[in-house]
Amino acid sequence: MTALYLYPRWLRLWHWLNAALFLTLIVSGVSMHYAGTAWLLDFETAVPLHNAAGILLTLGWIGFVIGNFRTANGRHYRVRWSGLIGRTLAQAGYYLVGIFRDAPHPFRVTADAKFNPLQQVSYLGVMYLLMPLLILSGWSFLFSAALPETLFGVGAVWIVALIHVLTSYLLALFLLMHLYIITTGETPLTNLRAMLSGWHRERGDDA
Repeated sequence: MTALYLYPRWLRLWHWLNAALFLTLIVSGVSMHYAGTAWLLDFETAVPLHNAAGILLTLGWIGFVIGNFRTANGRHYRVRWSGLIGRTLAQAGYYLVGIFRDAPHPFRVTADAKFNPLQQVSYLGVMYLLMPLLILSGWSFLFSAALPETLFGVGAVWIVALIHVLTSYLLALFLLMHLYIITTGETPLTNLRAMLSGWHRERGDDA
């Protein structure tokens, strides 16, 4: 059995806080979009809840970026470009087919690389592209009165709304994929336990 301490306390606290805030944003955002639906939050409750969660999510994201720059956790986001496409396709093939045929995992977690290629690419896209888009569009909504009336001949608020909604859907899709991926460890709870304790544990090759 090997044990690697891959998730420091600050990262675990951020992860669970971010998860709670994102779920809050989903519930309140859907409640605002479909205002009047009986089983959703009322509009007057959803708006301040959504705004507060968005502000806290922004602060959390800034803390995450700073943490990656100031701690060793940032090394896991440095892409090794050589052979990236082949390694990513191999990982995708494992998730789509190999895992159901008890094939060996094409990636081995190490102290310097806790993400397989597909995870690394997706996490980079989510944390450094989609999250900034979500945050910037959300703040633009919050201060929509300061936006120009039109951008490129189209209503500025409409453009912001489109970006915000599309980004939200993509992040919600990522969340569903993330929930599936965490069940693909040695047991369905292995990866979840790692994010609770900080320790990634797996059997060695001779186990």
